[in-house]
Amino acid sequence: MNVVYNLAAHITYGILNVYAQINPKMKLFVKGRKESFQRLASIQKGDKVVWLHAASLGEFEQARPIIEEVKKIHPSYKIVVTFFSPSGYEIRKNYELADIVCYLPFDTKGRVKKFVEKVHPELAIIIKYEFWPNLLSALKKQSISTILVSGIFREDQTFFKTSGKWMRRSLEAFDHFFVQNKKSKELLNSINLENVTVSGDTRFDRVSKILEQDNSVDFIEEFKDNQYTVVAGSTWPEGEEFLVNYINQSQGEKFVIAPHNMNEKAIQRLKDSIIKKTILFSEKEGQNLAEFDVFIIDTIGLLTKIYSYADAVYVGGAFKTGLHNILEPATFGVPIVIGTEYKKFQEAVDLVELKGCISVKNQEEFSEIFHRLKTDTVYRKETGNINQEYIQNNKGAKKKIMEYINEKLNNN
Repeated sequence: MNVVYNLAAHITYGILNVYAQINPKMKLFVKGRKESFQRLASIQKGDKVVWLHAASLGEFEQARPIIEEVKKIHPSYKIVVTFFSPSGYEIRKNYELADIVCYLPFDTKGRVKKFVEKVHPELAIIIKYEFWPNLLSALKKQSISTILVSGIFREDQTFFKTSGKWMRRSLEAFDHFFVQNKKSKELLNSINLENVTVSGDTRFDRVSKILEQDNSVDFIEEFKDNQYTVVAGSTWPEGEEFLVNYINQSQGEKFVIAPHNMNEKAIQRLKDSIIKKTILFSEKEGQNLAEFDVFIIDTIGLLTKIYSYADAVYVGGAFKTGLHNILEPATFGVPIVIGTEYKKFQEAVDLVELKGCISVKNQEEFSEIFHRLKTDTVYRKETGNINQEYIQNNKGAKKKIMEYINEKLNNN
């Protein structure tokens, strides 16, 4: 099976190089990886290094509380952060607390062996679910202490199937698993992995601090003009269809839309589909924003603060592509509406069950819940409170994980 995997990895990488010639996002994916070793050139043999790997932006947010603590407690260590996805790397490539930010090399034996030798971390920290066989094999062969943080496992994963023996061997590279829930621990125990701690999700520690920062955004305040406002974050076309239909029939409310895709043509199509008075972020200069009904944010990095102005929130991705971050709006104590594809996200499962987050499957349900949230202020407040309490009740993962990390680094 390893032979098949390695052959497939080489073929896939070749195909991606060809595809990069016509796809801008894939071009970033391929070109960025060619620059990774240049970025790592500043690491010397005597340097002490902690390396953290996140697939994308969501996983980076899980890594962030750990990075901050390591930097504060162990300032002599260099911190290397790697990403798999351009959507994470492009936004956080200048993250100030990391000494180096780069792409993780594609998972071929030669590339990951060279990477591990160059970085030579005292501790490797993998976030959530990045299980690359050749990478994990290289870490194990070079006796690198490796932990999983905010891990989450499901019964349908390869590790827990009779055909998954070769992938189960990859998990032997981990010295310890810090997982989000009891079910994940039970699954790992079922394949004889006992080095597991249920610590929860580090994102709760991260998002709980959001309330301590200055979340004011002057142009959003001007646009909102003390009116009822729905914020739609990280939207995709399949959810935007429901949203636009609701907007076009709505009265007496405002909407801020932050699309996931920053493609100029896609954003223009979105704007053209809305019959209400609509403005883009890129068009706002010199405008009286209070006169507009819909504000489309065609830039990145503002959504977290914008959520603080929401009376209700729609978070995209759960109709097809994968649910985006619902913890950030939850921390502001507002109701959240999502699609139906959320079962892989523990926080969504929890909040749907608690009724702080509402899952809808069609236009009728979408319009009905947003109408209720607007008109029923008691329901809206109670629903939002559920979300805020959930955030506060689930803090503490960082403390458990840092106890382990501090012991490791203090002994080196």
